[in-house]
Amino acid sequence: MNQVHTAAEQAIVRRYRVLAIGAGVLLVLTVALAAVLFLKTRPKPPAPAAKIETAAVLRGAIEKTVLAQGKLQLQKYVDVAAQISGQISNVDVAIGDSVKAGRNLVEIAPAVQPGRAENNKATLARLKAELAGQQAQAEFAQLQFQRQTQLKEANATREDSYESSRMAMFSASAKVDAINAQIQQTEATMRDDEAMRSLSRVSAPITGTVVALSAREGQIVNANRDVLLRIADLGRMTVQALVSEEDVTRLDPGMIAYFTTPGFPGKRWTGKLRQIAPLPAEGSGQQGKRTYYTVLFDVANNSRELMSGMSADIWFVLQHSDDALQIPAAALPPRADADGSYRIGVMAADGKVSQRKVNVGIRASDSVQVLSGLKEGERVVLGPLPALAKAGKDGNDGSSGGDGGK
Repeated sequence: MNQVHTAAEQAIVRRYRVLAIGAGVLLVLTVALAAVLFLKTRPKPPAPAAKIETAAVLRGAIEKTVLAQGKLQLQKYVDVAAQISGQISNVDVAIGDSVKAGRNLVEIAPAVQPGRAENNKATLARLKAELAGQQAQAEFAQLQFQRQTQLKEANATREDSYESSRMAMFSASAKVDAINAQIQQTEATMRDDEAMRSLSRVSAPITGTVVALSAREGQIVNANRDVLLRIADLGRMTVQALVSEEDVTRLDPGMIAYFTTPGFPGKRWTGKLRQIAPLPAEGSGQQGKRTYYTVLFDVANNSRELMSGMSADIWFVLQHSDDALQIPAAALPPRADADGSYRIGVMAADGKVSQRKVNVGIRASDSVQVLSGLKEGERVVLGPLPALAKAGKDGNDGSSGGDGGK
């Protein structure tokens, strides 16, 4: 009997336990549902204020440029070639030497037969001696002819004697002319030999520096074909820039250009545009490639720092102002008004944003010159104006006090 009651009691305990667990689960679900309903129905917190980026109106230099790449090259140089054929007997110069115009640099032994000059001198002396004798004979023949002429007029000589004297006079005169011709030919040959000897001494045509040398002692050279050395004036260099077809139409001779080179970081050289080549650079514009044109300008190189072949980053100055009010380009809207002006946002000291009409001038890559509408030190808004102006009107200045736009 006691066992029956015990089983019944255990069943009741299990039933109450199940009911208790179910009630607990129901309570948890009720609390969770109440929490979800509370979160969905409670008021949302106010959105954070829109952040407004601003930049100060500054005063300083501004310029609009065209950027190009290029190389340095020699502005003035001369390739010195052999003017006679022969064998190099002496080289009196080395690469890097500074030379003055007229200095002898290389000597060439001309390809002339040995003893030719002495033979020509002897021939000339012999011909002059023959000329003296022949001139005497010519004078004698002329006198004989004059006598025969007088005798003929007096009918005191035969005709054949007269003709014989006349022919003798002409023959003697012709021999004089022939000897004179031989003398002139010999003298011309001697002058050529002397000129050849002078050409055998190769001198510097300009003052400069020897930048290339191919001449070697013992080398056989041919006239006007073999280049012996190159002399260049390193005091000035030429910058050869390659400018795209989109930009070259904006360039004009005489405009300012400057460049930097990796060999001297932070240093720049300035010159004036000298020449724009009318034809495209070799190899550009082919097979769909962009077309480039060669643009040249010269720079002083008194310190000899610049060297031929150095690469250069080049800027051609289209517009420039040393003292201009300017703002970041990001402060301008995409489009101007009909009169060319722009409406930009200006933030007051209290954080309120208002529209301001401004006129602009030079437009650089990241800044714009302001001609009217702003004062130095004012702060302009960077970004879309309508949304920022609305935020400013609501009192959300969002200014963090940074310079230059943040």
